Amino acid sequence: MKRGEFIKAVATGAVLAPLAGSALTPSKTMRSNRIFHSSESRGKADHGWLKSRHTFSFANYHNPDRVHFGALRVLNDDIVAPGMGFGTHPHQNMEIVSIPLAGDLEHKDSMGNVQVIKNGDLQVMSAGTGITHSEFNRNRNEEVRFLQIWIIPNKQGVQPRYDQIKLDTAKRLNAFDQILSPNPNDDGVWIHQDAWFHLATLEEGKSLTYQIKKPGNGVYWFVIDGSVSVDEDILANRDGLACNDQQQFSVLGRAKRSELLVMEVPML
Repeated sequence: MKRGEFIKAVATGAVLAPLAGSALTPSKTMRSNRIFHSSESRGKADHGWLKSRHTFSFANYHNPDRVHFGALRVLNDDIVAPGMGFGTHPHQNMEIVSIPLAGDLEHKDSMGNVQVIKNGDLQVMSAGTGITHSEFNRNRNEEVRFLQIWIIPNKQGVQPRYDQIKLDTAKRLNAFDQILSPNPNDDGVWIHQDAWFHLATLEEGKSLTYQIKKPGNGVYWFVIDGSVSVDEDILANRDGLACNDQQQFSVLGRAKRSELLVMEVPML
């Protein structure tokens, strides 16, 4: 898909498969409340200016067994070529979270925000009644790498909102650092959904316990780098694990240094 066609597809909503009747089908090798997504099993797109891996159905990648995990609708692992980016396009009634991993991504939107996000920052938008924005790699000799995550909101038609914060990376060393919640007074950013996100940097042999914040929620584990075990399941770089019907988890670092993203969301 060419850049112009891709941006048009984003604008018209054609990138999203319908939610109706969709579900995640458990792997035959795992318990019924756990679904393992290997890094290589994700959808793959190469538009030249944009390389992306899709955990859930998006754009030309459609897998009826991988449309969403509860309120977690999109988890894209994006690489934007130097000097390239997404032209101005609209969003509506979606909570959009961006976690930059490398490079400088310039953001402009219809609310008047002009910002640059880089590794260590966290960006959130409540699209609500509608916003337009663009995202560009402002560097001419360096790629931008970032995770783009879309959460289905629990309220429709809210006033659009933008927020950006700088995270204290030291707080996540062998600990869960909360970066997102439903409460504006909590640590991190907030969204219109009963969801909680945490980042953790685990050293080899270090263990943590994660406790569900709201009964009925599920947890999607995503290894940004390294390797961890979640209870008895082992995840490597860019692997994902969807879990529901469980209240507590034991996590162990299995590499010298592992970066882990934990996304707790309602199962809808």
